[in-house]
Amino acid sequence: MSQHSIYSRLVHMAGAWSTAYGPFVLRSALQPIFRRISDDVLDVYAFQGLVRAERNEEPYPPSQFFPMVEPQDLPSVDSLLRSIHILNVGSLNRARAGVFVSFQPQLYIDPSAMRLELDRIRLAGHEVAVQPDRIVCDINSNTGDGRLIASAIRQLRQAGFRISISNYEASETSIEVVRMHKPDFVRFDGDWVRDYMHNSAGFALLRVIVHQLRDDGIEPIFERLEENWQVELCADLGVTLLQGYALARPQLAPTDFNEMFPETSFPPAGEEEASPASRTQPRRTFTETPITMPQPTRPSRVFGKRGSSS
Repeated sequence: MSQHSIYSRLVHMAGAWSTAYGPFVLRSALQPIFRRISDDVLDVYAFQGLVRAERNEEPYPPSQFFPMVEPQDLPSVDSLLRSIHILNVGSLNRARAGVFVSFQPQLYIDPSAMRLELDRIRLAGHEVAVQPDRIVCDINSNTGDGRLIASAIRQLRQAGFRISISNYEASETSIEVVRMHKPDFVRFDGDWVRDYMHNSAGFALLRVIVHQLRDDGIEPIFERLEENWQVELCADLGVTLLQGYALARPQLAPTDFNEMFPETSFPPAGEEEASPASRTQPRRTFTETPITMPQPTRPSRVFGKRGSSS
């Protein structure tokens, strides 16, 4: 894939940006990340960009699609996907919502390639009025080479972007990555979190980890929350950034999220409390703003008992 023609492969049609690789059509699915405003009220904080690949209208999950990409084409495909995610989130015209996009440092070892990619990310954001500090570059905690990660994070921060470390599971590797790089966000591995939520010792450990991260100025994100009781427990843990099917499923762009979750009049988190009038909580509905949390029925804090699957 020619580097010079990379942006000629972006297509804007029917209100959404997409691209292609060979016979594959590549589209954005966006999933909201919510911030807890109060005990029962959530607001959309950001959107995560997820690739949806299809060939001849047959979907291919990422685990099948990426092995079909030629190694020399991976940086270009990675860049294109990041661009369409940013463009599609920007097309929602929300004043504050950020966008989480995957970033793989191992694809940009050459300094000139890294500089070019930083320019592309900035350009995509500029096209849809998404400021650099609303773009969060997400790096897998298992990427490997610590020096490579450190170099990438330094350059991303210099460009004004924020950093997220994903797949955190309190392993020795994950802890060291977070300790060394001090990201803005840590996204916890969903399976690991769910396992630890089911017993009192695991829950206590999660609470300690969450408080340590927040004391260090790092925002934890609990993702892949599938049941309402898991969302409820996040409040007990002190986790305010939440993502998962229990709250909202991913949607292909163009999405209905502006209708489902209109942007609120709340100030950005951390600046000031919302006025009493703006804290009025609507009934539970996906067409009003902000959303009111469901009141799930679950046993009172009995650990070790798995909730029913959704």
